[in-house]
Amino acid sequence: MSQPVTAAQRKFIASLRKASVRREEGLFVIEGTRSVLDTAACFEVVHLVATARWLEEHGGELPAGLPAPLSAKPDEVERMSVLATPQGVMAVCRLPKPAPLTLPEEGELMLALDRVQDPGNLGTIVRIADWFGIRRIVASTDTVDLFNPKVIQSTMGAVARVQVVYTPLAAYLAEAAQAGVKVYGTFLDGSDIYAAPLTRGGIVVMGNEGNGISPEVGTTVTERIKIPSFPPGETTVESLNVGMATAITVAEFRRRVLS
Repeated sequence: MSQPVTAAQRKFIASLRKASVRREEGLFVIEGTRSVLDTAACFEVVHLVATARWLEEHGGELPAGLPAPLSAKPDEVERMSVLATPQGVMAVCRLPKPAPLTLPEEGELMLALDRVQDPGNLGTIVRIADWFGIRRIVASTDTVDLFNPKVIQSTMGAVARVQVVYTPLAAYLAEAAQAGVKVYGTFLDGSDIYAAPLTRGGIVVMGNEGNGISPEVGTTVTERIKIPSFPPGETTVESLNVGMATAITVAEFRRRVLS
């Protein structure tokens, strides 16, 4: 029979919604049925917490090697969760060791994120990277934390396959450009992405939701590109969501490789 989650454990798990606590404790939380079933086994799980109903419905799907689940009432899960509609399960996992940061290998395409703030956007971008075979993302130190529970859920398991490394972005991109790596940036005054020459590898920079690429990072960009609206010259929305723009941009890079 499962041991019940204690009040101290509930309080501790709830505290992990704060990035500072996650860093201090070296732990993060995975929430939701699909996220736990698809992703938890990729990390070292310290605690697994679930309601009796969730265990009855999904307990048989849990990967081998996870610790025995702690039982919790639905209202207890709600107090620990950051989700609007908790799904009755959460896993507390150890943060993986940060991957070493190197320049792109020959022919490797990477993404760089400049001050992306919305957890859903970051999660979507990680999923896009996973879909298009991009295994490394470099992010500015003020980009939202990858291990924010909302980011983890939004990645739909892709967090287990895509590395996100945080670093002073302008310095990293300047080093890459000096080494001959193509650094692409999306700007409203850039060249039409569908007509511009694109290389198989390089780094594609995506900017902040409201302000785009910062001036400091912009100075490191060697190739300015844009996604044109259609038809040309007609009034449209001011800009695309950064997740949508990332998908369109990366899809064009990959299309060139396949065509």
